[in-house]
Amino acid sequence: MKIVYLEDITSNDLNNKYLNRDEMAYEEIDVIVDQILSEVKRRGDAALLDYALKFDGAMLKDIAISVEEIEEALLAVEPEFISILTEAKDNIWDYHEKQKQNSWFSNQGENIILGQKVTPLERIGIYVPGGKAAYPSTVLMNAIPALVAGVDSIAMVSPPDKEGKINPYVLAAARICGITEIYKVGGAQAIGALAFGTATIASVDKIVGPGNTYVARAKKKVYGSVDIDMIAGPSEICILADDESEPVYIAADLLSQAEHDEEAGVILVTTSQVLAEEVVKEVKRQSALLDRKEIIYKSLENHGYIFVVPNLETGFQVVNRIAPEHLELMVASPFDALAKVKNAGAIFLGAYSPEPLGDYFAGPNHTLPTGGTAKFSSPLGVDDFIKKSSIIYYNRKALEKVRDQVIYFAEKEGLTAHANAVRVREKG
Repeated sequence: MKIVYLEDITSNDLNNKYLNRDEMAYEEIDVIVDQILSEVKRRGDAALLDYALKFDGAMLKDIAISVEEIEEALLAVEPEFISILTEAKDNIWDYHEKQKQNSWFSNQGENIILGQKVTPLERIGIYVPGGKAAYPSTVLMNAIPALVAGVDSIAMVSPPDKEGKINPYVLAAARICGITEIYKVGGAQAIGALAFGTATIASVDKIVGPGNTYVARAKKKVYGSVDIDMIAGPSEICILADDESEPVYIAADLLSQAEHDEEAGVILVTTSQVLAEEVVKEVKRQSALLDRKEIIYKSLENHGYIFVVPNLETGFQVVNRIAPEHLELMVASPFDALAKVKNAGAIFLGAYSPEPLGDYFAGPNHTLPTGGTAKFSSPLGVDDFIKKSSIIYYNRKALEKVRDQVIYFAEKEGLTAHANAVRVREKG
């Protein structure tokens, strides 16, 4: 990790020099993604089977997972893990239950009723990554808010291994959430299948879930045909720490994100040069003991920074400029410090609230805005799986009272048909 001394901050320094948030060149990837999407739209299931062989090395006869395969996977998973999944599901469900919105009506008096009708989306698709690791937590975090919202139909896609199977832990999480419509499809082709539909996979209204760059670019390209949750980038963690913080905890939490992939962003902001140096030593010691050390080393080399700032006020300015996906406040009185945070996806308070709590178990969603988008967007939640319709009711007497104002307004915009739609009701 590189130690950088910041007396003040500028947007260009943080975003361009250190965070590498300039728009990457996606031209070559986009050409491939466009071709894949076109083939899926044209050839449907046949294209999916061809791409499963080409990209996953799996020769499939059928892309749909059978109920028997799900039950078989459930038997292969340790009962202890099933118990943990169930407890995590309950925590996540309870948290998202508090986000629910209800339809409402307001009697404005004088024969006017206004309101809002809340309706869940009818059908969604969940993308669950495979490859480097299996993510049953992704299933829980994407399915549960949809279920709480009232979504009736959920299709899940995930890339198969060379034997044509999906990780049993992923299938166990799906089973616990009641998802039985599951397909052995990954990559950009899975996004195309969910967006356009095939003979086997019915199209959806919204696609959620993380994936690699090809998946992210495919989601961006199908947006408009369907809705998407977000364009997720590499994972990030930022820790704001004072001189009383524990370097062992800080190093462990930084490494918990560095192991995600080589592009993960790992940042410590601290007022203490001594702490910064101790964290560097601790990161070296701990990383040597971890399984994914090669990934960790590349992440730290390319995207690992410690910013030493003159005071906590500057530290909060740095944090808010970064707008991290995950923010840990390892400072005295973290609840008081919370008021100074303007931009962050998820905020972890104190030394005993490590980021993995949020990834798996505590309840808040771990699908979070990345790449600085926490400045204007929020974690995945129940709101992402509903739509709202405005309700307007006026009776004749109420319309007559505002008739002239509406006609005058419409005519000022040059929309005489609008004005006429009110005027013809004078004799109604």
